[in-house]
Amino acid sequence: MTSPTPHPTPLLIGCAAGFSGDRIDAAGPVVQELIRQAQPAVLIFETLAERTLALAQLARQSDPDAGFEPLMLDFLRPVLADCLQHGIRIVSNFGAANPAGAARAIARLAQELGLKAPRIAVVHGDDLSAPEQRPLLQQALAERMPSQPLVSANAYIGARPIADALQAGADIVVCGRVSDPSLVVGPAMAHFGWAWDDWNRLARATMAGHLLECGTQVSGGYFADPGYKEVLGMDRLGYPIAEIDADGHCNIFKPQGTGGCITTATIKEQLLYEIHDPAQYFTPDVVADITQAEVIALAPDKVRLQGVVGHPRPATLKVNVCYATGWFAEGEISYAGPRAAERARLAGQTIAQRLNGIAPLRTDLIGVTSVWGNDDSDWLDHADLSQASADVRLRMAWQHEEHATAARLPREINALYCCGPAGGGGVRTHMRQRLGLTSCLVAQEQIRTGFQWAEPQDAQNTQEASHV
Repeated sequence: MTSPTPHPTPLLIGCAAGFSGDRIDAAGPVVQELIRQAQPAVLIFETLAERTLALAQLARQSDPDAGFEPLMLDFLRPVLADCLQHGIRIVSNFGAANPAGAARAIARLAQELGLKAPRIAVVHGDDLSAPEQRPLLQQALAERMPSQPLVSANAYIGARPIADALQAGADIVVCGRVSDPSLVVGPAMAHFGWAWDDWNRLARATMAGHLLECGTQVSGGYFADPGYKEVLGMDRLGYPIAEIDADGHCNIFKPQGTGGCITTATIKEQLLYEIHDPAQYFTPDVVADITQAEVIALAPDKVRLQGVVGHPRPATLKVNVCYATGWFAEGEISYAGPRAAERARLAGQTIAQRLNGIAPLRTDLIGVTSVWGNDDSDWLDHADLSQASADVRLRMAWQHEEHATAARLPREINALYCCGPAGGGGVRTHMRQRLGLTSCLVAQEQIRTGFQWAEPQDAQNTQEASHV
């Protein structure tokens, strides 16, 4: 493919989701702001995490047509027509374990809405769970290779297939496990035509992606702390938009008329989020260095990030391997009024005695201690409950390889209704398959990435690139 012509006009990238299960009405104000700005624009949805991807793999095992973001069509339905009409491209990792299935569902949605069929690109290369890739995982994990059945193995791939797809004319790019900032780096590379070893610009676009990837964490949501860090309009938070210039620097703002705030403080909090070493933020595309970065307030709810430096990308990609570890079961019951905590503790002790020795059993008294507890629950025997709340909820949880054994805990909690102690109510129980996680590094040249069209567009239906 020929190199794109560099584009001097800034690129707008709006974020409309920061995780699986985010607000489905978020995209509307973002898209309207992108339309109002009348500049080249991309809309991203970041909906994938380690746990959500593994759960998507389980869903696909049960249903070959499942395995993508459950809310994907709810996210897209209100804005798909406007995006296609105004040339706002959509890039997302909501393909999860089944990007091709997600693309088919989007095509059906467009048809249902009476829209012209969008050109949908499906990124591939992240999924390493096929039997033929098992030796690669075995070599990387060595003695850490799980003996339990593998559920998923996915590499954090980079931005190149996204950029290639956009350069080839994609309206929508559906990804599985790409690095979160790559959702922004790919559009920036396609728009500006930077070289893949232009480390400073790559790093700047990466940090713009890092600011956007968690949605309203950067525009006041996770920042809010009443009486200490006040944030207005929490019920109508504005999702962030990055204006990226030709040098990769960005201005972060939010749609007009929305709640929340974008300040130097919210930007700095998100800038440092999940970063172990500010001098070396490793991504598949580049190693970013923010030690000399500047955060500058430009106007109310508009902040500039500049001064990010980049270094050559790492030689390896991170791969997460999930495997089945049995079943997780939990249950809760509430106690209120005088001696509520004592009754809740007695209920927990009773169940612990009945299930003694089968598996480690965690007990929490929500309203007394839960966040500060521990999995051994040894604090419970010596806890001073004299100042405890008069409204306490007992929670118990455990894990076991066998479904039938794990299910004993929910049954025992349900039995507290009549077996006592007195006054228990509001029982809720839950069972789910439990997954273990281990990680390894695989050389970039061992993983082939690329894209293919959801439907054949021309004779060259598949584009591949070695991610080096």
